[in-house]
Amino acid sequence: MTDKFVIGLVGAPFGVKGFVKIHSCSGEIEHLLKLQSVVISQDGKERELKIEESTPYPPAVLMRFAGINSPEAAKTLNRAQLIANREQAAPLKDGEFYIEDLKGLPVLTADSEVIGAITDIIDGGGGELVEVKLNSGEKRLIPFRKEFITEINPEKGKAVLQNLWILE
Repeated sequence: MTDKFVIGLVGAPFGVKGFVKIHSCSGEIEHLLKLQSVVISQDGKERELKIEESTPYPPAVLMRFAGINSPEAAKTLNRAQLIANREQAAPLKDGEFYIEDLKGLPVLTADSEVIGAITDIIDGGGGELVEVKLNSGEKRLIPFRKEFITEINPEKGKAVLQNLWILE
């Protein structure tokens, strides 16, 4: 299982004191408000920043980091990713998974034949889609719904596809 997650994206500066908008990857913001520091990933480099102040600004959070005291300095963080440990990520409810834990999960038929692996979960507009890389190397998108994928179990290392016709 993955130990670190992208939990948010830094957006545009807000105000004149160095605040930035943080957009939560999960859609939830409560866990972001509890953070005291965060790792920022930008241009392939990571660094830890102390959070001096954060406040809800639904659906985002406004944050000000130590040493970032102006809109110009805040602008340099635009599009950076916030990286956090599993304990700092949004808590899961029953039936929810971290996408990173699903990546690489083998996809099996109802007869336990491995046909590929999950490579990503994508927002398809009308719902989430599971991207599967088949053993042949081809990629297919499957609606992330119980009638198509009947079992997802990262602990057991499998996702069960109910009907093969969905891959056609």
